[in-house]
Amino acid sequence: MAAFWHISIIVLVLLSRESNANPAAPQHSQLDVNHRKPLQTFRPYNIAHRGSNGEIPEETTAAYLRAIEEGADFIESDILATKDGHLICFHDVTLDATTDIANHTEFADRKRTYEVERQNVTGWFVVDFTLGELKSLRVKQRYSFRDQQYNGKYQIITFDEYILIALYADRVVGIYPELKNPIFINEHVKWSDGKKFEDRFVETLLKYGYRGEYMSQDWLKQPLFIQSFAPSSLVYMSKMTNSPKIFLIDDTTVRTQDTNQSYDDITSNGYLAFIRKYVVGIGPWKDTIVPPLDNYLGPPTDLVARAHALNLQVHPYTFRNENVYLHLDFHQDPYLEYEYWLGEIGVDGLFTDFTGTLHRFQECTAPYPKNQKTAEALLQKITYMIKDSGY
Repeated sequence: MAAFWHISIIVLVLLSRESNANPAAPQHSQLDVNHRKPLQTFRPYNIAHRGSNGEIPEETTAAYLRAIEEGADFIESDILATKDGHLICFHDVTLDATTDIANHTEFADRKRTYEVERQNVTGWFVVDFTLGELKSLRVKQRYSFRDQQYNGKYQIITFDEYILIALYADRVVGIYPELKNPIFINEHVKWSDGKKFEDRFVETLLKYGYRGEYMSQDWLKQPLFIQSFAPSSLVYMSKMTNSPKIFLIDDTTVRTQDTNQSYDDITSNGYLAFIRKYVVGIGPWKDTIVPPLDNYLGPPTDLVARAHALNLQVHPYTFRNENVYLHLDFHQDPYLEYEYWLGEIGVDGLFTDFTGTLHRFQECTAPYPKNQKTAEALLQKITYMIKDSGY
């Protein structure tokens, strides 16, 4: 952990400098991108769900740095907007579950009840606070059965700060931001120029140089997947960026927040054929792919096969080490779960709270090819020689 905390201090200083300067992009990071170890693309992606939040409170600088240290291919985040229009990394539209908001008596009168996805929700809402006010809060671990020692140590971070964490990594690390609750955000947050949440989201990505279709040279330099549960937002954003997008799919009982479609509607062959014009894959809740029976695995559905037949990737969520989340077939062993999903179901990426566990499994079962390492080292050497020669 000593190396991790050393890197943390360096990155925090860099983030402070860049945030104050409000850069168009971190130029030296872009210049160094060709000198860094590239993103692996030969095996399913290790997607750090809200960072390494099985160890450190979610969506914090430390959680993302830990995930990078543990071998994540992508760091994932949920993006919301503040009262004054800043984009932040935070999962819930309310602050109650993962911050110390209840201890801040100065905000006691901010508690509200709003309709969120057709249900009334009461709490302290992100959209009722400025960025400065949110920065005064401290984040805590969501689950009581996880390590509590880091509670109160970290702030909420901005979308810009999250991006800089990836760009300043010592290897190429992708980002996987989710446009969170766009219907709710667009209802409660208004920008003076009349633009929408989706506009601000894409503008931020473009500002930092994120562009290019999946597997293009631009994409490989700065890998990105844009994700959302709202299909209309994905279609809208496709007019502004050709970066790859993932359509998230909820539980079978949950209707889409924007189009009010059922699970059966959005996983039908016809709808998958329609949405593939705008996305490169789907991100379903894993229990919709393999529905459990009395906490044992039931027969798999054909969703993965149908998606693959349309050349759509499948990135299910969320994989966790704790016994409460492991079906009994896996005998309290998360490695057995990864073996099943990667070997038998054959998905293309996994959202995990425990990046290190997945990375260790893949290094044992699908290690980095030696010949690929050699080829990449040779290519890097040639690149340096060309630059040194002045061509």
